[in-house]
Amino acid sequence: MKTDHVIDTLNKLIETCKDGEYGFTACAEHVRSASVRQVFAARALECREAALELQQLVRQYGGKAEDEGSVSGAMHRGWVSVKGTLAGYSDVAMLEECERGEDAAVDRYRKALQQNLPADALLVVQRQMHGVQRNHEQIHRLRDEARASEHKA
Repeated sequence: MKTDHVIDTLNKLIETCKDGEYGFTACAEHVRSASVRQVFAARALECREAALELQQLVRQYGGKAEDEGSVSGAMHRGWVSVKGTLAGYSDVAMLEECERGEDAAVDRYRKALQQNLPADALLVVQRQMHGVQRNHEQIHRLRDEARASEHKA
């Protein structure tokens, strides 16, 4: 795989991580549950750390590392704000939006893993993919629990 293509693939994942960091942070500001807020804050930190790790790899390959999220991520955060306003920033609404963001992250990591990455980059992307999948499962589980609690009320 050409170095430029490796750098491009890693930079797309950096954007994904930054989108996750910003998205979890935004949702944490609007969620009512302290425990969900803590989960969002922890996930935001993990996304930030993943981006830093990928940025270091990009620099090792001689590239300029991304330090911003994507345009689609910015649009998603705008949608979180609009939907949150319409839904009264319910925990369920925020969890649903985080789950949508995690769906996109899983998809981007899967695409990156289909690339012919060098061994060191592949190991990092595989390890991070496991974290993304774990995040997705946790957010999905929390969303289901919040929906169940909402229906009981």
